[in-house]
Amino acid sequence: MKIALPATGPLGALSRRRALRLLVGGTAAAFTDAFLIEPRLLWVNREDIRCRNLPPGLDGLRVGVLADFHFRPEEDAALLEKVASRVNAENLDLLALAGDYVTHGSEVLPPLLEQLGRIRTRHGVFAVMGNHDGWHAGRDPVRRVFEKAGISFLINGNSQLRIRGETLAVAGTDFVWLGKPDPAATLKGIAASTPVLALVHEPDYFDVMAARRDLLLQVSGHTHGGQCRVPLAGYAPVKVDHGRKYIKGSIARGGSNLFVTSGVGTVGLRVRFACPPELAVLTLRPAEGA
Repeated sequence: MKIALPATGPLGALSRRRALRLLVGGTAAAFTDAFLIEPRLLWVNREDIRCRNLPPGLDGLRVGVLADFHFRPEEDAALLEKVASRVNAENLDLLALAGDYVTHGSEVLPPLLEQLGRIRTRHGVFAVMGNHDGWHAGRDPVRRVFEKAGISFLINGNSQLRIRGETLAVAGTDFVWLGKPDPAATLKGIAASTPVLALVHEPDYFDVMAARRDLLLQVSGHTHGGQCRVPLAGYAPVKVDHGRKYIKGSIARGGSNLFVTSGVGTVGLRVRFACPPELAVLTLRPAEGA
């Protein structure tokens, strides 16, 4: 049996230099994408969500989902303007804002709401707290500025809408991580036959909410989809408390659905890789065979 030895002549050296150039060039391209390009992009992710017991009048309902702005006006203003314009162009039925508007303080809320406040949908814009909002801004200040902009802000409560002859309950909890989520209060007054769209910042709380009743859909953020993922493999190396089980995308379990958005902004370094800022546009459809 012959064993091939590494080339040591001029051709071998050339191959090694070429491999090194490719490695250096690929690394530089990845860093350029992660730091300079991808955080400024906006991916519109359109998905059908298959729902059990979907009332006929809600078939085709289009729900937009945004989360995790962590807004920095000096860096994110152009992206946020793009987000607001794109949402309006989608002509949505509803928009759900799933929390974490700030990172360290409430001073960024007025410029954030200048853009979010110009969003229009057929049946309203609904928002809930994120853990950073609760830690660094507080429930009442956040709720006041959102409601002043015409956005319904839910903290352990719900709003019931009439859409195409059907009733839809939009229910939102408090943030979970050191907050005071109360599923009973969140769902209070909703008839057993009324479908529920739940807004919960932290996705792993889906297990708690779905144990109480079937959810047409829960939308969440919090994980940033990992923020940086391994391409092709779709693996997120970094995970966060209350977002370790459900990290990104749609999940169906029993009679309930969950969707976790990758979010818009960043925490820490302004870096994203294989996980661009996301506007999710979810279309509710009956479960196959229903």
